[in-house]
Amino acid sequence: MKPDFRKENGLVPAIIQDNITAQVLMLGYMNEAAFEKTCGEGRVTFFSRSKNRLWTKGESSGNFLKVVEIKLDCDQDAVLIRVDPQGPVCHTGTVSCFNEETSKGFLYRLEQTISDRIDSDDPDSYTNKLFKRGINKVAQKVGEEAVELVIEAKDQNDELFLNEAADLMYHFLLLLKAKGKKLSDVEQVLAGRSK
Repeated sequence: MKPDFRKENGLVPAIIQDNITAQVLMLGYMNEAAFEKTCGEGRVTFFSRSKNRLWTKGESSGNFLKVVEIKLDCDQDAVLIRVDPQGPVCHTGTVSCFNEETSKGFLYRLEQTISDRIDSDDPDSYTNKLFKRGINKVAQKVGEEAVELVIEAKDQNDELFLNEAADLMYHFLLLLKAKGKKLSDVEQVLAGRSK
């Protein structure tokens, strides 16, 4: 798997996407050396057209882009790189160079945080404490939150309704972890039903 560097003066566009949220973070350009360095080191390196040299994203800020997956487009003249960003991606300090801070995909980030708290056995974490109480307690909490959401749905207080919906979603993600499943597993079932 190697891009076709014969087009566009030896450069190919590289789209950088958050591996968890799927948010597009930035666009850069790679020459063959930048691509090989990225593959070899597992950190995104571009060819800087303004500096006329290789430039590893994060070399001065420390906000590296850890490579998770690299894909080529159908013509093999553009690269999609899914990354775990090690801090803000844009030099302005924002998550995305497209000045977009979106909550889309946040549930995947929350799912990862829940998993991290449990996997690290954080003794101060509510998440970890509830998880350790077992599947019955986690499932019971989901049931309680569902009932509270139904009650708030019958009233006219949008703030309380949304807060109860958030509580239910959080505990639902925790229940998925307790069952050894992921949000993407539920999405696959729903996608299958839409056919």
